Amino acid sequence: MTRTLALITGASSGIGAAYTRLLAADHDLVLVARRADRLADLATDLRATGAAVEVLPADLSTPEGIATVTNRLAAGDVRLLISNAGVGGYAPLTEVDPVEVDRLLTLNAVAPVQLVRAALPGMLTANEGTVITVASLLAFSAGVTNPQMPRRTLYAAAKAATVAFTRTLANELAGTAIRTQVVCPGVVATEFNQGVGQHIPTAMSAEDVAAASLAGLRLGETICLPGVEDAAPALATLLAAEMGVYQGNRPSPAARYLQALPR
Repeated sequence: MTRTLALITGASSGIGAAYTRLLAADHDLVLVARRADRLADLATDLRATGAAVEVLPADLSTPEGIATVTNRLAAGDVRLLISNAGVGGYAPLTEVDPVEVDRLLTLNAVAPVQLVRAALPGMLTANEGTVITVASLLAFSAGVTNPQMPRRTLYAAAKAATVAFTRTLANELAGTAIRTQVVCPGVVATEFNQGVGQHIPTAMSAEDVAAASLAGLRLGETICLPGVEDAAPALATLLAAEMGVYQGNRPSPAARYLQALPR
């Protein structure tokens, strides 16, 4: 039996580890994360299920780590790429060190794009492939003022960029056999953000997020919203925003601006 090769980032825990366990029955795996010891332990467990497992330690918040993984993807044999590695970095923007700004945006927004760019040539040549990127419901939270939400300027911006990237890429790849999906979970019971989600009763399990994502692929979903029972209103909001792209292309400013100009 031919087994598909999947590369999963952030594989050492949480959603990434959940994907590996769901896929091990019929995929061989390349596991990417910073913590080599955890990857080694996970690889041992997965090999016991019959999967061939390659361990690839890398820190995707650094150019060197990104290069390690893009070089591996350049081999052209990966048919399923799951970009799951990420970090919250929740704080008011003025309290984030400028060096941390680069690190957070690199890990959450730049690395997934670079990995997809490296994986696509092999997928297109084989006319087979799937790209899954894990974002967050916070990608849609820019206008939400709930004080219980984290200070998330950088995180929300990065995840919103990931949503836009995936949706636009899906259009770019229309007519090919390559599938794309962005997964937007809410709070998840993992170690993410110091494990806060593990103490929230309404948090979803990592296993359920990964399972919903894979089910969403079978349903043909480009945007997977694991906890949203009726996705239509959320998707309608996105479509409404797109209408502004067409309506805003005019040769003169809107009437409200013309009326506010000095007389």
